[in-house]
Amino acid sequence: MFDIRPVFMVVGWLLVALAAAMLAPAAVEFGTDGRQWRAFLLSAAVTLFIGGLLVSVCRTERAMGGLRQAFLMAVLSWVALGAFAALPFLMADIGIGFTDAMFEAISGITTTGSTVLTGLDGMTKGILLWRALLQWLGGVGIVVTAIALFPLLQVGGMQLFRIESGDRSEKVLPRAGQIAGFIGALYVSLTLILTIALGVAGLPPFEAVAHAMTTIATGGFSTHDASIGHYSSAAVDWIVIAGMVAGSLPFVLYIQALQGRPGRLWRDTQVRAFLGILGAAVLLLTVSHLAVNAGDPFEVLSRVSFNATSIMTGTGFSTDDFGSWGRFAPATFFCLMFIGGCAGSTTCGLKVFRLQVMFAEARAQLARLARPHGVFRPYYGGKPVPEGVAASVTSFVFVYLAAFAALAIALSLIGLDFETAISGAATAISNVGPGLGHIIGPAGTFAPLDDAAKWVLIVGMLLGRLEVLTVLLLFTPSFWRA
Repeated sequence: MFDIRPVFMVVGWLLVALAAAMLAPAAVEFGTDGRQWRAFLLSAAVTLFIGGLLVSVCRTERAMGGLRQAFLMAVLSWVALGAFAALPFLMADIGIGFTDAMFEAISGITTTGSTVLTGLDGMTKGILLWRALLQWLGGVGIVVTAIALFPLLQVGGMQLFRIESGDRSEKVLPRAGQIAGFIGALYVSLTLILTIALGVAGLPPFEAVAHAMTTIATGGFSTHDASIGHYSSAAVDWIVIAGMVAGSLPFVLYIQALQGRPGRLWRDTQVRAFLGILGAAVLLLTVSHLAVNAGDPFEVLSRVSFNATSIMTGTGFSTDDFGSWGRFAPATFFCLMFIGGCAGSTTCGLKVFRLQVMFAEARAQLARLARPHGVFRPYYGGKPVPEGVAASVTSFVFVYLAAFAALAIALSLIGLDFETAISGAATAISNVGPGLGHIIGPAGTFAPLDDAAKWVLIVGMLLGRLEVLTVLLLFTPSFWRA
């Protein structure tokens, strides 16, 4: 019998934790004579009440032991956290309604970075901190989910990493709880390092903290309408680039490096591919930019490196409107939106390892066509790809692209122009942030869109963050059969 109580009990505890997190911006608002501290306190009270009610009513000694419970818990957790995270935006006096509050909260908790808010430069610190805190919590949440849950659920080839770490000699730590604890400590440490570095580069303490949180989470929310471009500082740009790359690498490899095996970070095939793709994109974009727009090569390299890293990692920061860089840049950035970073990082998108597995399978298939009687197997990381992983990855990519197409068609039916609909769907399902064009591009926001379009994008952001298949499985009849 399917016992739903453990699922709701976990969701309840997560809401209790979210209520506690709301006290931080409430304290900042109260300490800086802000106007919104009551909104945060009331939101915390409502969230705590509902969370506590779920914990008390659904309390059980049974642990979650089934895959159905795990899938349902993953989806309900992100939806519930996003819904209750919208309460401060809705109750605060910032002039947005329910749809915009949900959009901003879901964008934050999924680390997408798309925004409907303008006038950030004059926004109270509590609201700005809440936006940053949402992305920071969402970032560490997806790392733990990707490492502890997705491999067990075999979502889109993620079982590859469970298989890689299945041998006792390859285990990072004895228990999953310890891994989560180490990841949390590492996440906080990286945030502190970025905060100090940004402070040294000239950012005020509050802005350094906020941008450090959204950088390591590859989220992209800023405290200024002009994003990182507000500072016009090459030093800040390169510090944020380093932070975005750090958030895009597998956190398990950081733990191994701290355990005395730093070489594994560089030798990892996924890391090398990620850095190689990013480096090639930066080189091509720099050459293209210099061919279209005259400028200092080093300044152009800095601007291109920042924006290419931001888009590929799904962070969404911007320092420039890359729509003015020529025709090559928008097309390249559109492709980079889908790639993402490494598995087990804070990024989203297709993930580099899936592209590697598909490439290896394509090579093996070509070899089979050339030599029909030969035996050829795809390899990943120097090892044969386990049976079923290639099919799992291929099916995931198909469903991912099908979901992207459905989102783009829905946005077009609502009335959006081709560029806005296509890039909006891509940025939502890839959790990137800005799209293309003058409406939702790096110089715009999602505020002008109709409510219907925003709800389509909300669904897209959740689909992308939860790896699509995790959500779609809940709508199959066989999932609910005993």
